Amino acid sequence: MVHVLSSRTLLRPTDPERSRAFYGESLGLPLYREFGTGPERGTVYFLGGGFLEVSGRAERPPAPGLQLWLQVADAAEAHEELVARGVAIARPPVREPWGLIEMWIEDPDGVRIVVVEVPADHPLRYRP
Repeated sequence: MVHVLSSRTLLRPTDPERSRAFYGESLGLPLYREFGTGPERGTVYFLGGGFLEVSGRAERPPAPGLQLWLQVADAAEAHEELVARGVAIARPPVREPWGLIEMWIEDPDGVRIVVVEVPADHPLRYRP
């Protein structure tokens, strides 16, 4: 089995500066590190137990199947904060039939971001 020491999601945006403004300013993700120079430099943000790297440039937006799942402590609070920062909300927080509270937003290239709260009574909170 592969022993994974760390993980990172790599995004190649169509407009790197616009995406950096979205992830760093609008979402307020904390900065881990930057590398390189110029508009296509790399910027890496903390994502809980992993990282999100925005670097390089793509001709087209990522495939529609790409989605990010970001767990937060309180989806309603995240909703208020994102609205205050001017982030367009595709769908406000809703408790899903599977028990998670999910809110949907999109990055500038249309990458769907699912902002998730795991309620205290949800099975993901239990360890047998």
